[in-house]
Amino acid sequence: METRPYVAWEKMTSFMTDAFVGYGVPREEAAICADVLMEADRRGIESHGCNRFKPIYIDRFKNGTLLPVTDLEIVKETPTTCVMDAHDGMGMVASYRMMEKLLEKAKKYGMAGGAIRNSTHYGIAGYWATMASDQGMVGITGTNARPSIAPTFGVENMMGTNPITFALPTDEEFPFCIDCATSIVQRGKIEYYAREGKDTPAGMVIREDGEAMTDSNDILKALVDGTAALAPLGGIGEEMAGYKGYGYAAVVEILSAALAGGQFMKALTGKSADGSPEMYHLGHFFFVVDPDAFVGQETFRKIAGDICRSLRASKKAPGCERIYTAGEKEYLAWLDRKDKGVPVGETVQKEIIEVRDELGLDYHFDFED
Repeated sequence: METRPYVAWEKMTSFMTDAFVGYGVPREEAAICADVLMEADRRGIESHGCNRFKPIYIDRFKNGTLLPVTDLEIVKETPTTCVMDAHDGMGMVASYRMMEKLLEKAKKYGMAGGAIRNSTHYGIAGYWATMASDQGMVGITGTNARPSIAPTFGVENMMGTNPITFALPTDEEFPFCIDCATSIVQRGKIEYYAREGKDTPAGMVIREDGEAMTDSNDILKALVDGTAALAPLGGIGEEMAGYKGYGYAAVVEILSAALAGGQFMKALTGKSADGSPEMYHLGHFFFVVDPDAFVGQETFRKIAGDICRSLRASKKAPGCERIYTAGEKEYLAWLDRKDKGVPVGETVQKEIIEVRDELGLDYHFDFED
């Protein structure tokens, strides 16, 4: 049962937009950034919503590792492709502009792909993929990140949590959207555990000596100094097929860096040789496919929907009441929250008040009463 207070969606979105503007983000772009964060909370993906507003964006403005104004440069463009340089501006803004271009190209030519270099955190990957599915097209995206994952049979954090995400339109109220990291757990989830004072479940993180770690705050520190690593999907070693997660993480790392000619792995730590903060220089890739170039959107949606319905109607394991398809739980989270607002814990409440007071914004929240 939810015990945290709720803040109305409109109010939280307005506050975040005004706060981004207060730190120098142009208003139109601030609205994009706020919507990406709110979409994470609408889907129940709290590790990437308002929980990350201050520590990932506001604090990075302050320490100089994120520029509020996005000086976006088109490096190369063809009728079906685009390469951009975000010059360390807002990854969410760069990604939005990229998807606008690719959707237009895909509608005309059937497919389109793009990549961005020198970018920053772009929010939930699913936001960009569902920009395509919302228009009846297939969306695919991925991004590299600060080194966190150890390769199979290794203990050194070499690659980021590197999500690879697909959104497929269906004839249902929600798309099939698989949005997850290639690690067994993502850094954002551990940040969430730390903020809530919870341990990270055993088996998700290993120290350099091969032992498991569970203290969330210790894990975050160890990931930064390189003395711990996340396990890839499947876990450590080959017995539970951890090599598959390792392989997919490497695919994302290569596509995120190589398609745009960007940086990768240890160059993405956000720390200079002397340990001081520096730009992250992340890379992202995006692909859009229009079913109209194949069998048509209506046929695609119907078959995709039939597959999802068949999966959910299949025989359930003893004691299990329901089978879900990807994107369904996020849709149900939105149905539950749409009239309530976004739930905010004590840590986020304090951060909101801190940002509000620092900028002198005229907002009052019910949780202050």
